[in-house]
Amino acid sequence: MITVTFLEASGNRIEAHANAGDTLMQAAVGAGVEGIAAECGGAGACGTCHCVLPQDWFDRMPAPNSDETDMLDFVIDPQPTSRLSCQVSIGENMDGMEVQVPDTQI
Repeated sequence: MITVTFLEASGNRIEAHANAGDTLMQAAVGAGVEGIAAECGGAGACGTCHCVLPQDWFDRMPAPNSDETDMLDFVIDPQPTSRLSCQVSIGENMDGMEVQVPDTQI
């Protein structure tokens, strides 16, 4: 199991456990993370799973595709390291990652 910690806008830290190949969105929804609504079910079509990665983790990920960057243009207050959690596949190397849920997601 891979552990990813989600930092909710309220300050709560939620540890989510996932398998390699799951998405950050699946891990967040499974752990009941507040602010990751995932209304489109992971299709990358709504932006309700917006999250912000720490720069060092963002730099290790494959770059977002053009569909994801287009959708991120519509989220409130996108950051340079914003991602749609539905588009980030969890790998073994992500154990211990911390992900910020923006306060705009509440």
